[in-house]
Amino acid sequence: MIVPRPAAAATAGLVSTDFVGAAARNRRATWGLIGIMIAIGALLGYLLGAFVESGNGAPNFNPFASATGFGFAIFMIVVSGIWTLIVLRFGDRIVLGLSGAREVSAEEAPVLHNVVEEMAIAAGVPKPRVAIMDTDALNAFAAGMSPDHVAIAVTRGLLASLNREELQAVVGHEMGHLLNLDVRYGTAVGVYVGLIALLADAILRVASWGGGRSSRSSNGKGGGAQVLLGILLVIAAILAPIAARLVQMAISRQREFLADATSARLTRNPLALISALEKLGASTVPMANANRATQHLFIVNPFRDFSAKASALMATHPPLAERIERLRNLR
Repeated sequence: MIVPRPAAAATAGLVSTDFVGAAARNRRATWGLIGIMIAIGALLGYLLGAFVESGNGAPNFNPFASATGFGFAIFMIVVSGIWTLIVLRFGDRIVLGLSGAREVSAEEAPVLHNVVEEMAIAAGVPKPRVAIMDTDALNAFAAGMSPDHVAIAVTRGLLASLNREELQAVVGHEMGHLLNLDVRYGTAVGVYVGLIALLADAILRVASWGGGRSSRSSNGKGGGAQVLLGILLVIAAILAPIAARLVQMAISRQREFLADATSARLTRNPLALISALEKLGASTVPMANANRATQHLFIVNPFRDFSAKASALMATHPPLAERIERLRNLR
C-alpha cells in the first residue's frame, strides 16, 4: 500500500526538479566513462607493448612508434570492448556478487518484494529483481545497466530495523537512481574501477619482472629507451587506478539529493525517508563485506563516513545531516 500524501507544501517543489535532465546527463556520462576507461586501457597496453619490444633488442627501436605497443593497445581496446558488453549485460550480477548479495524470491521476502513492486508501479518501470545482503548493517543499493537488468538489494539489518513506510522510502530512493540513470553510471564505474586496479597491478608485476631481466641484457640506446619506458609504465600503472578512483569519487554527489527528492515524489512522504536516514546514521554496525569499488552505489557510505568532511572532493556521499536538512526544507 502506498503511504498517504502529506501536506502539499512539502512536495510541491519536487515538480521543478530536473529528473529528465539528470537522466540525460547520466546517459552521456556513462558512455564518456566507458570511453575514458578504454583509453586508459589502450595507453597501458601501448606502454607495456613498447616496454616488451625494447627489452627484445629491436633494431632502430622508436618508443613513440612501437609496433608491439600498437598491437598491445589494439588488444586492450578489443578486450575493453568485450568487457563493456559484459558490463552492459551482467553489470548488475557482477555488483551483486562483489557486495555479497543474493537474489531472494517473493516467498523468502514477501514484504520486500511487495514494497519493490509498489515503488516500481509508482515509478512506471518494470519491477527490479530483489536481493538481500546477510549482514546486520543498515544499507541498500541498486545496480544494473538497463531497466530489464536491474536489482535492488537491502541488508537484513535494514529489513529488521525499518518500518514499512521507511522501507518504502529507501526503496523509493533506489528507484530514483534507476529513473535518473544514476544506477547505470554507478554500476559501470564500480565494475571498471575494479578492472583498472587489477590491470595496473598486473602491469606493475610484469614491469618489475621485465625490468630485472632487461637490466642484464640491455645496453646503450635500447637500454636507455627501456628504462624510460619502464619508468613511464610504472607511473601510468600507479596513476591509472588513482584516475579511476577519482572518476568514482567525482560522480556528482547531487545524485543522492536527487534520489532523495525522487523518493519523496514517489512516496509523497519525505518524513519517512528522514526517519530512515536517521536510523541508518545512528547504526553502529559495520558492514564487513563493504567493497571500495562499489561504495558509491549504497544509500549511505558503507564505511560509515557520515560527517561534514565527507563532502570533500574524494567523498562518495554528501553528509547525512545535509541530506536530511534538504528533505526537511522541501517545499
